[in-house]
Amino acid sequence: MSQQLLEGVKPTRMELLEIRKKLTLAEKGHKLLEEKRDALVERFFSVIDTRNALLLEIDSLFKEAFTSLMTAQMIIGEEQVKQAAYSMPQASSITFTQDNIMGVKIPKISMESFEIPEKISYTLFDTCAALDEAQVLFSTILKKLITLADVEGGIKSLSVDIEKTKRRVHVLENNLIPRLQATRKYIEMQLEELEREDFFRRKRIKAIMESKKQSV
Repeated sequence: MSQQLLEGVKPTRMELLEIRKKLTLAEKGHKLLEEKRDALVERFFSVIDTRNALLLEIDSLFKEAFTSLMTAQMIIGEEQVKQAAYSMPQASSITFTQDNIMGVKIPKISMESFEIPEKISYTLFDTCAALDEAQVLFSTILKKLITLADVEGGIKSLSVDIEKTKRRVHVLENNLIPRLQATRKYIEMQLEELEREDFFRRKRIKAIMESKKQSV
C-alpha cells in the first residue's frame, strides 16, 4: 500500500479533507473524460461511415467520367480533347475554417467561396456530348474530393484526441484515483488508531485518578 500513497501526506484531519476533495474531483473528471471519449469514438465511426460512402461515390463517378472521356477521344480524337482541356478555366481557391467537437479543434474546408465555372469554355465546334458529360462529371468529382479531404482531416483530428483522452482516462483510473483512495484509507486508519490510543490513554488516566482518590 505504501507505494500507492501520495508523497508528503501527513495523517491529519485537514489532510484527509483535502484528499477527499481531490478524490471527488478526480472521480468527476474521470467520468467526464469517459463521456468525452465515448462521444468522440461515436463521432469518429460516424465520420468513418461518411468517408467510406464518399469513397464509393467517387469511385463510381470516376468510372463514369473516364468512360465519357474515352468515348470523346474515340469520337473527336485525343488531340482535340487535349485542346479542349487546356482551354478550361481554373477553379477558385478554397478557404479554411475551424470546427469544434467536444473541445476538439478540427480543420474545415469552406466550400462557400469555391466555384467551378459551369459554362463550357471551349467551342462546341469539333467537340461532342461525351466531352461535355466528362467535364460535368470531373467537376463533380473535384468537389467530392475536396469534401473527402475535409472528412479525412476530421478523422485524423478525432483519432489524435481520442488517444489523448484515453491516456488521461487511463492515468486517472489506474494511477491517480487508486493512489488517492489508498491515501484516504491510510489517513483514516491512522486517525482511527490515534483515536483508539487516545481513548485508552484517557481511560488509563481516569483509572489512575480514581485509584488515587480511593487511596486518600
